[in-house]
Amino acid sequence: MLQPASRATPVVFASPHSGSDYPAGFLERSSLPVKVLRRSEDAHIDILFGAVPDLGAPLVKALFPRSYVDPNRAEYELDPALFGPRVHALSGQVSQRASAGLGVIPRLAGEGSAIYDSMLPLDEAFNRLASCYRPYHAALAAELAAARELFGSSVLIDCHSMPAASARGADIVLGDRFGSSCSPELTGHAERIFRSLGFKVVRNRPYAGGFTTELHGQPAEGRHALQIEISRALYMDERTLEPHQGFARLKAQLESFAAGLLDAYRTQALAAE
Repeated sequence: MLQPASRATPVVFASPHSGSDYPAGFLERSSLPVKVLRRSEDAHIDILFGAVPDLGAPLVKALFPRSYVDPNRAEYELDPALFGPRVHALSGQVSQRASAGLGVIPRLAGEGSAIYDSMLPLDEAFNRLASCYRPYHAALAAELAAARELFGSSVLIDCHSMPAASARGADIVLGDRFGSSCSPELTGHAERIFRSLGFKVVRNRPYAGGFTTELHGQPAEGRHALQIEISRALYMDERTLEPHQGFARLKAQLESFAAGLLDAYRTQALAAE
């Protein structure tokens, strides 16, 4: 949790996929080296958005890696190929993401490589949910609730990165679940800021927003959520995950984006209602 000295906005930033603290037991159990596991990360996104507390908004970031627990999934979005048929009793119908190996406890990482050589006990899933998933979501929910208490509404900016190959030529993809997770004014204002900074921006394709966007994006209730996907080619070597010469420039641009967005709420040019 990175908190501002003074809360000045209903906006909360989150980075769910930038965690890189790999538990030793997980690495021992995994059949993949860390360099392959790390390809699932939205590496450095928490750093790129690290200035938002100085602007008056909190930043909630996961420390655990996405290949260990993916908080952008429903809690019991479990994969029967990894945990066995008992998961049906927990989640009912198994989601397409879980069946594809990309559930809340992923079976695959990198470019589709199997993380484990064998199935895992269901208790392992329960332990990871208790130690990582629930604390993350509790912290995020608390920040959004605090925003609503102070300002009457909440705005979640869920920050991600995307492989350049999947970006289809875009620098930024804004996901508002095709207009259902936030006000059109929020999406439109975010797009205008990014375009003014020189980015190529598209909406909802190929990323319209995930579980977190759907969960916290209920604009009729004054709860808005917008997902931001940033092309990794803008700031790092996608093979090594090392930042390149574009990193500092992108960080400054994202600070300008955040400042512009927060200023719109501060001056009530953009109302989160």
